[in-house]
Amino acid sequence: MTYRVVQWATGTVGIHAVPAIAAHPDLELVGLWVHSDDKAGRDAGEICGSDPVGVLATQDADALLYDTDADCICYTANSDLRPDGVIDDLCRMLATGRNVVNTSYVPLLFPRSAGVGVYDRLQAACFEGGSSFYTSGIDPGYGNAGITIPALALCKEVKTVRMMEIVNYDTWDNPFTMFEIMGFGKPDPSTSLLLAPGSTALAWGSVIEMVATALDVQLDEITEWHEVIRADVDFAIASGPIAAGTISGMRFEIRGMVDGEARIIVEHVTRLRDADAPDWPQGQGYRIHVDGEPSLKMELELSSHVGDHNHAGCLATAMHVINAIPHVVEADPGVLVFLDLPVYSARHLLRR
Repeated sequence: MTYRVVQWATGTVGIHAVPAIAAHPDLELVGLWVHSDDKAGRDAGEICGSDPVGVLATQDADALLYDTDADCICYTANSDLRPDGVIDDLCRMLATGRNVVNTSYVPLLFPRSAGVGVYDRLQAACFEGGSSFYTSGIDPGYGNAGITIPALALCKEVKTVRMMEIVNYDTWDNPFTMFEIMGFGKPDPSTSLLLAPGSTALAWGSVIEMVATALDVQLDEITEWHEVIRADVDFAIASGPIAAGTISGMRFEIRGMVDGEARIIVEHVTRLRDADAPDWPQGQGYRIHVDGEPSLKMELELSSHVGDHNHAGCLATAMHVINAIPHVVEADPGVLVFLDLPVYSARHLLRR
């Protein structure tokens, strides 16, 4: 069976999703929504740097929702400053009967922890439209909860779980996220939206909550911690200049507390130069440490034949929901999380 898919937006993830959907033997790209005027009317493949795919981009959301016989929408629109708008978009899509896979608003990895009323709104929209909704990606997503939860089945007992991302963002060309959201190149962490109180817990608390659910443990609370380093000289990254004295690296933790102790932890170590902060954890990619019986250590490093690790990470973010589309479409109506789906892989994608 072939599933008809509309791609929603062509940002840092959507630009990878379009050619992936078009090339997938189980999927058919039947529409593309774009935000900017200069993309409207152009071939979706051309916009995303691939061969033409015969689908023209549009800004007409109503036409895609009501005139396109799509089985699923792959939603990757920007959410940094419009979380309420994202929820409105998703509920509208679901209520029209469109199944949705999402990488955009990352707290929806575990919607019950995404804010008051969010889960109930999404669930009601699913029931109204007879549709299903699923969120994932690489982080939050497969790079932490997706690796950890199945691996915990190896343990007789679990003491602590630590899920880490260690990445150099030097080559990631996304100035708005790097400077305005994360706060690189700013003089002080107080100007970072990401490091503002509650922000990292909102984004990665979904991972903590999902692992806690898998362990069937009640959290006392979720707490945050961070530290930053500053550039010793002026230098430049793909997103723009970093002035001496401004933030050039950050390390933060989101801690799920049980009986007063940090037991489920997400840690991010983000550098712009490999040699910076040599005392911070070293490496590249995703690392899972489980202290238990037995104890576990797992590492996932992403690379690409056509780009670097940042390119690979954005592609992997798209693929973890794209490969889930057949299962989401076939599922009973409702909000789904990783724990609800069968094990899924890269069906029909072995290159011959």
